[in-house]
Amino acid sequence: MEVEFRRVDWPFTTPFRISYQVRAAAETVWVCLKDGNLTGRGEALGVSYHGETADQLLIQLRSVHKALTGGVRREQLDSLLPAGGARNALDCALWDLEAKRAGRRAWELAGIAAVRRLRTVYTLGLGSPQEMGERAAGEARPFPLLKLKLGGEGDVERVQAVKRARPDAEIIVDANQAWNERQLRTFTPMLADLGVRLIEQPLPVGHDDLLSTFKSLVPLCADESCQTTSSLPALTGKYDYINIKLDKTGGLTEALLLAQAARAAGFKLMVGNMAGSSLSMAPGFIVGQFCDFVDLDGPLLAASDVPHPIRYEGNEMSIPEPDLWG
Repeated sequence: MEVEFRRVDWPFTTPFRISYQVRAAAETVWVCLKDGNLTGRGEALGVSYHGETADQLLIQLRSVHKALTGGVRREQLDSLLPAGGARNALDCALWDLEAKRAGRRAWELAGIAAVRRLRTVYTLGLGSPQEMGERAAGEARPFPLLKLKLGGEGDVERVQAVKRARPDAEIIVDANQAWNERQLRTFTPMLADLGVRLIEQPLPVGHDDLLSTFKSLVPLCADESCQTTSSLPALTGKYDYINIKLDKTGGLTEALLLAQAARAAGFKLMVGNMAGSSLSMAPGFIVGQFCDFVDLDGPLLAASDVPHPIRYEGNEMSIPEPDLWG
């Protein structure tokens, strides 16, 4: 098997800000696995709050290059690489290659006979209340389901500004670990009054034990607190939803196992993304078939995309074409 790794950057249309970072581009790595005239591809960004960067992912991938050229199965990847972006790119490339070898779609290999189009959120990065209201009325006008990145003080005002600008829109919010206990107890009922449907990761990882006794008026979703299947026991009784991201799980293989285990444990599901092109979104689309909320809007935030991209009509995603992935 021929193996190729490379970096591919996808600049955002505007710098994208969350509570702990600002990015000008989605810095991804691509894995291409060639078997004769067939090529399987995968894309990943890694988990920034774990310190993963595109350059570090490439170092990880190069360290297993020799093992890959001899041929490797998806089931063997967890013995080569830890969960994270490098394993995600490899895992998704192997799914793509397996689908091409079999002449079937990847979701069929995952046991799904048919897929449906998905309704994704459109994300507004963190800004002042005025900025977020203006963007909701401007660039986000075509999208009736919005996800707002929050950051602590001023968050209620941010949501109020978006509601004034877009009273028609459904809203979920993502604090990215930025709140403290006082803000959790103060903001949550106010956001409930504003009709917010979901709050992602309000508290820092490791500081969410108080959620066991906190009666939230808005469903809570674990993001940074949920990485792989092994995360689930610590989340029970604290969160209503988990956010599955392939960069966290280390690929589609573990993401599907996490979805199954989480549903069995009583959690509702969300699928998310770290940004990137349609090549990153396509494997997540399979996980999205099981989810109550979908956040696969990466290409909508970027200035360009891959050939044969996923098409978006407002919040609705088309089914990925086989020339794209899977």
